[in-house]
Amino acid sequence: MRLTRPHLCAGQDERPRAFVEKIRGALRLAAVDEAAAALGLSPGLSMADARARVPDLDLFDHVPHEDQDWLERLADGCTRYTPTVALDPPDGLILDTSGCDHLFGGEAGLAADLERRLARLGVAVRLAFAGTPEGARALARYVAGAACDEDSAIRRLPVAALELDEEATLALRRAGLKSIGDVARRPMSSIAARFGASAVMAIRRIVGEADSALTPRRVVPPLGVERRFAEPVARTETMMTILAELAGEAAEILEQRGHGGRRFEALFFRSDGLVRRLTVETGAPMRDVPALMRLIRERIDSLNDPIDPGFGFDLLRLNVPLTEPLGASQLRLEGGATGEAAVTALVERLSTRLGRNRVRRFGAHDSHMPEQAEFALPALDAPPSDLWATPQSGEPPLRPIHLFDPPQPIEVLGAEVPDGPPRRFRWRRALHEVARFEGPERIAGEWWRRRPVSIELPRPGSDPGEVDIRYLLGDAPDHIRDYYRVEDRRGRRFWIFRLGFFEPDKPMPRWYMHGLFA
Repeated sequence: MRLTRPHLCAGQDERPRAFVEKIRGALRLAAVDEAAAALGLSPGLSMADARARVPDLDLFDHVPHEDQDWLERLADGCTRYTPTVALDPPDGLILDTSGCDHLFGGEAGLAADLERRLARLGVAVRLAFAGTPEGARALARYVAGAACDEDSAIRRLPVAALELDEEATLALRRAGLKSIGDVARRPMSSIAARFGASAVMAIRRIVGEADSALTPRRVVPPLGVERRFAEPVARTETMMTILAELAGEAAEILEQRGHGGRRFEALFFRSDGLVRRLTVETGAPMRDVPALMRLIRERIDSLNDPIDPGFGFDLLRLNVPLTEPLGASQLRLEGGATGEAAVTALVERLSTRLGRNRVRRFGAHDSHMPEQAEFALPALDAPPSDLWATPQSGEPPLRPIHLFDPPQPIEVLGAEVPDGPPRRFRWRRALHEVARFEGPERIAGEWWRRRPVSIELPRPGSDPGEVDIRYLLGDAPDHIRDYYRVEDRRGRRFWIFRLGFFEPDKPMPRWYMHGLFA
């Protein structure tokens, strides 16, 4: 599918083509085109045999993920006909055209337009219409084209259209049940006893006696506006002007609903069937058209591959997949709301230009473990429900701003036994004299979340560099940390902890530097 004829030179245009992949150490054909199939080649044949039969065979590496990407691009293009498009790998698409086909003159008009657009891409297509996804897929693969009587056409299909395993299909044929109609006329109890409930469900779905759920590739957005053109538009600036008009229409609808958009998707449909999708997100619900257009232009400017109109765009659509309530806002007399809006706009612009995961902020997490009490999330995401602990007025912070990951070992020179702080300690080859301290603050591991460890973890006490960091983070059953806030004689403040207790006849517990106060 990816190797379309417009991309090949004239000398290669008539040569049969095939994809090859390595199976159990041998190169075999994975797929062949019509020309190769007419010469007797088929998937599964070894590459050596294929070369012997057709010396001028043009071979390509089989790359499944590239086929999947191409299929997804075609699926995006088919959303011009219906928002409900599902993938049927490795080479199929299923479209639910209920309530949409009349826009194209019925099923025949929709099929003709789809075939014309795919033909421009050099893609051969087999179309079929049916009341169920399984029926449409079976008709497309074994009959194709419009069927006068859908039910009769499905019942005449071979039992292979049920897509059961090879053993079940062979058993049905040996029993004289060669078509779906032959199988459907048999008592379902006997079919279930011989082939299982899955075979019965496959039969009932393909003949329309059981509902079949269709999972679309993309969720239908709650709001979408579009503009179709009688003639393709080849200028990107013209499309941006029309996009601003669509944004105004969407903003009016959002205002009527009392909502604002958090995510906007602009889809540029080219006349050759391909589609280009641009997505922007906002830090707060909005329906400001000029601000939205600035974000979209920022997004376009950050693209490595600019929007190529090709032979022109014939459809432009603006979707709002995510909305939130947005009421009227009252500006504060001191201008607080204006400042918040400016910060939100800056975050939106940076996230649009650099990427949503490049601009992050910290959120609080309900955990007493220092290294798990906060996490970073994209700045555009909704804030977490957990709130930061409010420090007491006039008191220093309980936790430092910067934590070391992992904690860094320090050498303690004299400490009060059993629970006193160090008098002096050496860190990064520098000696620090402790002038003041606060503590200890004892923190134990989260035993209710601990998972059993199947390996023997090294105990601290020999070489600080050999201490397993998992032991420090609470996987050891007897993990206890005593934290101290200490200040040296030069006024520098540190957050250190002792791992374990002072115990007779045992190695001295180790000390670690976990953070620095500003």
